[in-house]
Amino acid sequence: MTVAPRMQNPALVVPGAFQPIQALVKAVQGGGVPQKTLELVHLRTSQINGCGFCVDFGTRNAKKHGETDQRLHAVAAWRESPYFDDAERAALALAEHETRLADRPDPVPDHVWEDAAKHYDERGLGALVLMIAATNLFNRIGVTTKQPADPNVTL
Repeated sequence: MTVAPRMQNPALVVPGAFQPIQALVKAVQGGGVPQKTLELVHLRTSQINGCGFCVDFGTRNAKKHGETDQRLHAVAAWRESPYFDDAERAALALAEHETRLADRPDPVPDHVWEDAAKHYDERGLGALVLMIAATNLFNRIGVTTKQPADPNVTL
């Protein structure tokens, strides 16, 4: 099945939009959170939002940074999987809650935040929050404009 996008990625169409987004991602990568954790957060957020382009890209990018197939296959069921450490679990829980804001009256409960804060300092928490927000931006662009998975797209 070939999926045709509704339009080219808007970040590439609107002059000056792509560079600030890339700068945000680069800043997040310097926030003190392990790259593998950022990749897991990106993948889980993209799974929740159903962005095929981002799941494909995120999986390939995670593997490029040394992530294993076993862990990548288990991200969707991370709570029941033995493959993730406590810090990664806290980041994945934060990703799920920050992504599903409309699902509950208290979208990011204190216990989720406090668990993440046990593993990440303020800079790391900031990096996680921004990574999750940026991924949600990418997902909303990809899903809305029906961006297909593309093995030729790399960072």
